[in-house]
Amino acid sequence: MYIGAVHTGAALAGGADAQGAAVDANGQLVDRGLQTRFEHITAQLRCLVCQNESIADSNVELAGDLRRQVREMLLAGKSDDAIFDFMTDRYGEFVRFSPPLEPKTLLIWGAPFLMLVLGGVIIFRIVRVRSRMPLDDEPAPGP
Repeated sequence: MYIGAVHTGAALAGGADAQGAAVDANGQLVDRGLQTRFEHITAQLRCLVCQNESIADSNVELAGDLRRQVREMLLAGKSDDAIFDFMTDRYGEFVRFSPPLEPKTLLIWGAPFLMLVLGGVIIFRIVRVRSRMPLDDEPAPGP
């Protein structure tokens, strides 16, 4: 375990020079393709502090750390899916604005449709019951 930590630290120290060369003065990636991927990924990750903002839009320190981590993973050659998997494993499904359609997220994706169908059934039953009721304007039968 300690060897891995030392090895990771050495890799980060060596990667800082490579990252410095790959990032311009404004903090954007020099490679346009990587910058586009970076913007796409950071727009889909939720700020864990703000919760209604992406890490691309948030000025919180944690969001900055997450952006830096995404940038480092992109420079290391990680795929978008690998980055999303890493963030999801570390912070849970909440970190993604659009969680993938999986058995455990099926209720999240299906709930709006389920509520729409349930609302339709309720409205149908109310209309059907009320259509069988007498109107108030009709005179009562009898003398």
